[in-house]
Amino acid sequence: MSNLVFENRPVSAPRRLNEQVTARLTDLHGCLEVMRITEIFHSIQGESSYAGRPCVFVRLTWCNLRCTWCDSEYTFTGGTEMSLDAVLEQVRKYNCPLVEITGGEPLVQKNECRELVRQLCEEGYEVLIETSGSLDINVLDPRAVRILDIKCPGSGEERRNRWENLDCLSQRDEIKFVILDRRDFDYAVEVIERYGLDRRDPAVLFSPVWGKIDLAQLAQWILETGLRARMQLQLHKYIWGPDTKGV
Repeated sequence: MSNLVFENRPVSAPRRLNEQVTARLTDLHGCLEVMRITEIFHSIQGESSYAGRPCVFVRLTWCNLRCTWCDSEYTFTGGTEMSLDAVLEQVRKYNCPLVEITGGEPLVQKNECRELVRQLCEEGYEVLIETSGSLDINVLDPRAVRILDIKCPGSGEERRNRWENLDCLSQRDEIKFVILDRRDFDYAVEVIERYGLDRRDPAVLFSPVWGKIDLAQLAQWILETGLRARMQLQLHKYIWGPDTKGV
């Protein structure tokens, strides 16, 4: 079995700067009375085992990673400062029981994200958190469902996977692999076998990079391995198109 992602590669100066800024934001932003939000919207959940259900999305600004295939680069900067109360008020207006916290990387704003998740859980919402898993997920309320996106080589960020997060997962949490090519698929299979992830319920998710991989080919790879896994498509992109925001 190959050495998954434990190789040491040089880190560029821009990447080091990005990491330093992210660390500073993660440490200090909790001292602020506001959080930075890119958008809040009501749509159909396009991914995970919750796909197809109406859902309110709270998209937080900023990310500590720069995946090559990222479809939400507009979250890297900008956003609007909102108080926690204002975010909760906006969510309540939709009268929808399912809420997903996403980004960017929500845990860059660790303290705010943690409190938002806690309060949503207290109010009886089903709460999902989409996270890259490069930051500690154990800070999040265990009543929420954490959807952990394990980075494959095609993302350019596989060395940032925080493997300790796998030990924090409950049986309700979900694991996703975004697949760019056969190399990514083989990597995902190796991670699944190494950590026994095919024994999880719900099953691990294989998500194809939009427009970059043949869907029938990915389906065939899954069938050939015999893995207990779920192939997921991003429903919202098929419904409204890949470039439409707020859906």
